[in-house]
Amino acid sequence: MQHPPLFPFPVPSPENSRRNCVIAFTTPQNYAPRLSELIHLKGWTPLWCPTVIVESTEQTISSIHHYLNPQAGIDEPNSFLEEFSALAFTSRTGITAFSQALSMNPTPPLTPNGEILTIAALGNDAELLDRDFIRKMCENPERIRVLVPSIATPSGLVEALGLGQGRKVLCPVPLVIGLNEPPVVPKFLDDLSKRGWIPLRLDAYETRWAGAKCAVDVVAKSEEECGFDAIVFTSTGEVEGLLKSLEEFGLDWSMVRRRCPRMVVAAHGPVTAAGAESLGVGIDVVSSNFGSFDGVVDALAHKWKSLQNQES
Repeated sequence: MQHPPLFPFPVPSPENSRRNCVIAFTTPQNYAPRLSELIHLKGWTPLWCPTVIVESTEQTISSIHHYLNPQAGIDEPNSFLEEFSALAFTSRTGITAFSQALSMNPTPPLTPNGEILTIAALGNDAELLDRDFIRKMCENPERIRVLVPSIATPSGLVEALGLGQGRKVLCPVPLVIGLNEPPVVPKFLDDLSKRGWIPLRLDAYETRWAGAKCAVDVVAKSEEECGFDAIVFTSTGEVEGLLKSLEEFGLDWSMVRRRCPRMVVAAHGPVTAAGAESLGVGIDVVSSNFGSFDGVVDALAHKWKSLQNQES
């Protein structure tokens, strides 16, 4: 979803083009190094301003273990995971948390013989479903089928899984704390149900607001003469986290845009774009290739290049 920006796009003057563009981004720690590297590779200056904290906790790891450990009170104890036909990851952090719990298990949760378990992940997240991950899941890799949808969105994942026909799918998703839960996960679970799956939500990690002062660098930079040239959001939670912090500084989004009239607002994929706009943050650039962060960085570069070409 793209709407006209609140302010005209900047076309860098000769003076501005000689200085490094400053790109603010609100990505949490686990994704920040990769996005920062891509920004550097474009010759820009990254300004990391995390507005959410994403991490597994003792409680969430324990929740995962519930499905990995043998069931008590039966003659041939199997893990609860044996009851599921699919395991659907919507984030890289979910895979990391699940892998962490697997590493603490003495034996794989799946027996060598049984029905195939489909493990689905989005875009580059699937690279974490490597041989080591599969080995920790089951001694027999033939029991595991890895599924990577062609469209790296939760709805694309639902489509790729096909009809559930009453089968169960385990969905490791975030437990949101201090923020309103974006509609992405509830819609994902609802879409699975509509396709005949029985989805079971597993709070595999936490997404928490980074606190009242998390927008301090955005606020400080916006007060400078040059400000910053773009801000990149990679999730709806990041947007809400920034807005909550801006309120603590007595600001709102329109005030930041007035301070930084040349700022371009970029979203990593249509899901993030729709979420941002639902919160009143207009999006100028949406990556069409959202299987990795390369897409949003390339989209920014393409936007500035096309604007410069129009002026030449």
